[in-house]
Amino acid sequence: MHDNRRLTEQRLDRVLSRRIRPAVHAECVPLEVAVWDAPGEPVPVGEALAAPYRPVGVGHRWGPPWSTSWFRITGRVPEEWAGRRVEAVLDLGFAKADPGMSAEGLVHRADGTLVKALNPRNAWLPVAEAAVGGEEFTFYIEAAANPALLESFDPTHLGGRPDWPAGTGADPLYQVLRADLAVFDREVWELVQDLDVLGELMHALPEDSPRRRQLLTAIERALDAVDLRDVAGSAPAARAVLRPALDARAAPSSHRISAVGHAHIDTAWLWPLRESVRKVTRTVANVTQLMDDHPDFRFVMSQAQHLAWLKEQRPEVYARVREKVTEGQFLLVGSLWVEPDTNLTGGEALVRQLVHGKRFYLAEFGVDTEEMWLPDTFGYNAAMPQLMKLAGVRWFLTQKISWNTTNKFPHHTFWWEGIDGTRMFTHFPPVDAYNAELTGTELAHAVRNFQDKGPANSSLLPFGYGDGGGGPTREMLARAERVADLDGSARVVLESPAQFFERAHAEYPDAPVWVGELYLELHRGTLTSQLRTKQGNRRSEHLLREAELWAATAAIRTGFAYPYQELDRLWKTVLLHQFHDILPGSSIAWVHREAEEAYAEVTAELAGIVGAAQRALAGPGEQEVVFNASPFARDGIPAFGALPRPAADAGVVPEAVGDRLVLDNGLVRVVVDGRGLVTSAYDRTAGREALPPGAVANLLQLHQDFPNEWDAWDIDAFYRNTVRDLVDAESVTATAEGIRVVRRFGDSRIVQLLSLGEGSRRLDVDTQIDWQERETLLKAAFPLDLRADHSSAEIPFGHVQRPTHTNTSWEAAKFEICAHRFLHVGEPGWGAALVNDSTYGHEVTRDVRPDGGSTTTVRLTLLRAASYPDPDADRGHHRLRYGFVIGAELTDAVREGYAVNLPERAVPGAAPVEPLVAVVEDAVEDLVVVEAVKLADDESGDVVVRLYEARGARTTAVLTAGFPLASVAVTDLLERPLGEGAGAGAELDGDVVRLTLRPFQILTVRLLPRPR
Repeated sequence: MHDNRRLTEQRLDRVLSRRIRPAVHAECVPLEVAVWDAPGEPVPVGEALAAPYRPVGVGHRWGPPWSTSWFRITGRVPEEWAGRRVEAVLDLGFAKADPGMSAEGLVHRADGTLVKALNPRNAWLPVAEAAVGGEEFTFYIEAAANPALLESFDPTHLGGRPDWPAGTGADPLYQVLRADLAVFDREVWELVQDLDVLGELMHALPEDSPRRRQLLTAIERALDAVDLRDVAGSAPAARAVLRPALDARAAPSSHRISAVGHAHIDTAWLWPLRESVRKVTRTVANVTQLMDDHPDFRFVMSQAQHLAWLKEQRPEVYARVREKVTEGQFLLVGSLWVEPDTNLTGGEALVRQLVHGKRFYLAEFGVDTEEMWLPDTFGYNAAMPQLMKLAGVRWFLTQKISWNTTNKFPHHTFWWEGIDGTRMFTHFPPVDAYNAELTGTELAHAVRNFQDKGPANSSLLPFGYGDGGGGPTREMLARAERVADLDGSARVVLESPAQFFERAHAEYPDAPVWVGELYLELHRGTLTSQLRTKQGNRRSEHLLREAELWAATAAIRTGFAYPYQELDRLWKTVLLHQFHDILPGSSIAWVHREAEEAYAEVTAELAGIVGAAQRALAGPGEQEVVFNASPFARDGIPAFGALPRPAADAGVVPEAVGDRLVLDNGLVRVVVDGRGLVTSAYDRTAGREALPPGAVANLLQLHQDFPNEWDAWDIDAFYRNTVRDLVDAESVTATAEGIRVVRRFGDSRIVQLLSLGEGSRRLDVDTQIDWQERETLLKAAFPLDLRADHSSAEIPFGHVQRPTHTNTSWEAAKFEICAHRFLHVGEPGWGAALVNDSTYGHEVTRDVRPDGGSTTTVRLTLLRAASYPDPDADRGHHRLRYGFVIGAELTDAVREGYAVNLPERAVPGAAPVEPLVAVVEDAVEDLVVVEAVKLADDESGDVVVRLYEARGARTTAVLTAGFPLASVAVTDLLERPLGEGAGAGAELDGDVVRLTLRPFQILTVRLLPRPR
């Protein structure tokens, strides 16, 4: 039986590929081809249509990397083809690459209107459904010569931005291989689909299955019925042989798969942003054309930015989207501006991803999306369930956790509980793909893999070519039709995600609960790769906070014109670059260089807004007015306020003690030896040394960093097997600012300034690096003389505790973890924290002292040097800051994290600035943090305050406003009032707002000023 099955599969593959598939377009005549090579970046359609074309033929080589060539295709339908369906069949050099991963084309008529796109699995164009004979036609194809950068993981500079027009001088990548006008033989095409589905099903069924034997026999007889010299003439007979096998119905208990058309399009990755605009256009052109032919076809699109691009740059394509949304075929999901990285994106930025995404769908289509659709992000922070719920999201879908390399996630349908207790109904498609093709192999895998058999029997399957776009094809829809109710297969129904989730929820309301983050046991290197991109994001997030805060304060106090449109645009720029292959550092060089340029422009514009608002508040005068944007008071300045004062103290001056340098401010005493290493960090208040005996801190360490695959994405655990401690210093010098340490290694150089402020427990490490390494990891180690059962790492709107032990494989897999502004470890009553201005990758390990006691080492991952997809990643000059907070409670870590990221700013003036809002906790240990202060987006002049409980405890506090209050409302993230009960948490009491928050609760409060 096994040998018969194998022989039949071999025969089927050969006959399909060599005889039957070619017979779909067997009758053909050549088309006339001409070309015009655009001289640089893509040009408007009108310019290309009017360009001078030169004749070429099949075999023409075209396309230096990233260039665009326009092909003009002309032809005439033969008279004898009257009444038959006629198509143009084109191969621009697609080779064997997946759709969206190499050359692509977008086809226009002579009047500039769109037809559809071309890619390696969708290379046909409709000419006539029933030809009359003699028709003449002309198509223009905008062909993109995108390099096939996924074919290997070898370092390549093809991912760099070309130097136009010099870049067009490179060798062409592609060759025109086919340009024919052909008859489309529907019966042969249907035979291909019949054999494809039944062959896949036969392959997927168990060896001893009676159904498998039935299919084996049917396929053998059908192949016998095919006359290889007359495939078209014998196709009906072959199909008749297969009909009983296709008519056999599925068992009523068969697994039900909700299939939804999809095209996951990476907003940037192995192509630049400008190419993503064209990928979206090509994909939407394809799916809307497919909808015309298949009224039951449904397709989801999940990133508002993509539709915004169409609206701005391709309004005729956007009009097709609007048409198909109205008809119920084009479905809007996702609720986000882009599909962001949720490990690295800050809390308020995640809010704005939801706000801008949902508002776009509401404003443009009247659709209030209810799904968060994030199939390809590299892990999910534990604040997400609450954020989703506060935005009106009911369901969450992802697939990426199936990529875990250590532990298989135990559920496919479950409730995901966040750090505040909010639960979100969640589904992981068991097909383990978000670019599925509806093959029998995929369907069988989905059934076998489904973890919730018994209480549940439904799953969702997104199908369509993606990553680089393309979407579903007519072949995929043919498969869906055949497996809707087919014996041996799951039952497949084409429907919307909402229909699936409603059914799945009703079927499995008591699904199991998963508490905490969804940690991806893969792609840990994305916490560190491309430092400049991460710094641009972190600093932009905080500058946006400052711009909104001071502009709102100045608007209420001085009549300053709040820059609504400017802030909206700047937020969208930052949100765009939080896409899950930009911010994580996993895109080509072109993408990251453009990101750096975009962040520089954002920084300059926001600095202008901040400066203008602060000058309006400080008023005339020549004193230095210092502004504090931190949610905590510092140096005598209240949170969100400003005071005139002299220049700040320079900090503690190092003192030489023997061959060592000491920084001592009466609170902590830090000793640095002649190698520039911290040998002591003594907490004078607690009378306790922070470092274990004989250990040194701020120890820079180099590791070989060559993961098994996915260079920029991965850090593999075996990196720890090799380490080089950077203990030699070129110089260690005492300066008025602190202790300056210079180190050299290889071709790289590091200069660090260790400083300690008066009244501070934070040892600051200002680091400048000329980084010239390759495939190398740089870490900074801080061994601590304490026993910590867990670490506390900041995530959006709170923190998550992770065990420091490796008792199980789940803990062992978290050898590289994410923290935002701080990571804290401690024993009851004493601890320490590391804070940073741009670092996300961290590591916590446990060690044993010589006397048997326990120690904890915390390490920051500062830099990498991945070779793919950007072989020059991270090389060059960097400046970053981190701090070692000695004797820190968790609340200290929160405060210091904000302080490092929100430095004081000074402008000339004379007037103090009272805070626009302030929070006073009812107890010393309480911690309520104001995350955002802004004017309402509807331009009503209301003040919106977003705050959260940061310690993980129930809390009461008072919110005061620096202006008379008429009313207060608790809102959702879109600043809409919450319903009765849901809006609890804030109550107006005279001129103050009394707050009641549960652990880690996020509260958005809308304050209506009372007319003066």
